[in-house]
Amino acid sequence: FPSHDNEQKVWYKVDELHPDYFIFLGDNIYGDTQNMAVLKAKYGQLGAKPGLQKVWEKTKILAVWDDHDYGVNDGGKEYPKKEESKQIFLDFFKVPAESERRKRPGIYDQIVIGEAGERVQFILLDCRTFRDKLCRVGKDEDCYGEYGKCEDTSKTMLGDAQWKWLEESLKVPADIRIVCTSTQFLVDFNGWEAWANFPHERERFMRLIEKTKANGLFFISGDVHYSEMSKLKRPNSYPLYDLTASGMTHGHSCAGENINRIHGAYMKPNFGWIDIDWKGKDTQISLKIISSEEGEVKIEHQIPLKELQF
Repeated sequence: FPSHDNEQKVWYKVDELHPDYFIFLGDNIYGDTQNMAVLKAKYGQLGAKPGLQKVWEKTKILAVWDDHDYGVNDGGKEYPKKEESKQIFLDFFKVPAESERRKRPGIYDQIVIGEAGERVQFILLDCRTFRDKLCRVGKDEDCYGEYGKCEDTSKTMLGDAQWKWLEESLKVPADIRIVCTSTQFLVDFNGWEAWANFPHERERFMRLIEKTKANGLFFISGDVHYSEMSKLKRPNSYPLYDLTASGMTHGHSCAGENINRIHGAYMKPNFGWIDIDWKGKDTQISLKIISSEEGEVKIEHQIPLKELQF
């Protein structure tokens, strides 16, 4: 996440790499308000960053939100200003008037680019508008949060309409599918916000991938103020990966345990990088974490596309 009131030199490191797309994964500003004038002003601070303006001139920007730009810390469907906040979000990120995002509740969307054989689908999830309240278990500590795994299977992360939309989206023809989720998908459990708070919902997603035979899928996530890469093997699927890049301007002092972690954790400011090499016999996906300050690669993992196949 880039905090709206920092200098954000990170954008110059991003610009040096000449990305085709840049994906905001949430906490894009720290709004935390029910005052929409305040929220809009903080987006204005972000939009005024010269580095971001430079990137935006030549790079397609995609975005989802998390709790702080949604409007309330750790918030879900109970936030009373979600519709007003949505309009400010969509306007700031220049979402076209004809977009489906403007015609239905929430900000979820999917974008497909490229021709057959080199087709990439971005699945942009909304993990706030429809999400039920979390289950608290105690007081948070430096490395471990205050939330537990909810046993109530009626609680939802995405809501009925978004789940139905997601199933149809996973059937759309694509060679690579990048699922953009503001909170971590594969972290095992650390007490903070994640899909692990609703284990039945996470399992539902994984079974949906298996049901639809959606090849080429991996997750990218943010939120936790450090970066890592997680991997989970499934008996009826290809292995799932989750690259967590967080945050762009802030780090954290420690990371909780994660039995699915295969790289990291990297604790200093950073951003994620995805490179797809379609050339040669086998398509290769390179997932990286790059430091915001030095521009150095801190985490790197290569995934042959053939590994992400049923």
